[in-house]
Amino acid sequence: MRMDPPEGARLRKKAKKNGQTSLFLMPTTSFFLHLGQKKMAPPQASTHGVFASGFHGLIAILTTSGSHCFLVSCCGRKRQTSRSKMAAASTAMRRFEQNFYSQTQQIPDWTDKEVSTGTTIMAVEYDGGVVIGADSRTTTGAYIANRVTDKLTPIHDRIFCCRSGSAADTQAIADVVTYQLGFHSIELNEPPLVETAANLFRSSCYRYREDLMAGILVAGWDRRKGGQVYCVPIGGMLVRQPVSVGGSGSSYIYGFMDSNYKVGLNKEQCVELTAAALALAMERDGSSGGVIRMATISEEGVERRVILGNQLPKFSTH
Repeated sequence: MRMDPPEGARLRKKAKKNGQTSLFLMPTTSFFLHLGQKKMAPPQASTHGVFASGFHGLIAILTTSGSHCFLVSCCGRKRQTSRSKMAAASTAMRRFEQNFYSQTQQIPDWTDKEVSTGTTIMAVEYDGGVVIGADSRTTTGAYIANRVTDKLTPIHDRIFCCRSGSAADTQAIADVVTYQLGFHSIELNEPPLVETAANLFRSSCYRYREDLMAGILVAGWDRRKGGQVYCVPIGGMLVRQPVSVGGSGSSYIYGFMDSNYKVGLNKEQCVELTAAALALAMERDGSSGGVIRMATISEEGVERRVILGNQLPKFSTH
């Protein structure tokens, strides 16, 4: 920042006259600092301001940008040479940076992380409907922000989506698609198709692929094609699959799914497979946990169930 010459001269004159340490806060994050006859205490950092230390007669303007501090200008009393002023300013800067970084390193990493659903999600088709499931842990970095999140979001009467990625992004996309699909259903005067909902998700995820972090599973039942599962990964691709898993915990259970999924499973077998796969992922993945939320979608409607933490299937002895 720049200071008007008359204002700067007035402040310097006042500081010289008083002969005391004075601190002048500028209108932005810059600071005008006059150091009097004595050395100041070591620099300190706070959430709202920065205090720098210096030497005899130093006047300095410091400005901060993120986690960096820059020296804009400095001046001293007439009896100081330019070299002594710059040496004093350099020493003040070094002390300030050491203390500033030591303070910021004590701040937990999750304070500047976005809220993420972390997640293990899954959907399986069976003859007559689909079974979907997800864990319930939401994280910000390493901090668990919510233990009982509902990641199974209803889009229409018999259409749901499973959300993974950024919590804010996936919630926004789900709200937009719910709005669009509702109007589409009113125009047709009949329930919408699952494929239509999946294409709306694909359109939004592809259009804003540079800005969003959202992996979606769209599942549901309609009169035309019955139970269907569509996968919309990050980037906006769309593919129909008989069984699909997603989220950070999915990498732990691909082998389990290859070994245990068979074409032609009935409803109860799909429920058992989904519960076992999610429990296994939650045991290994630090970003997945909490309870298992599941839903069965068919012509009869939606049946939801919850498996609590003490009721989860066990796979290890520890």
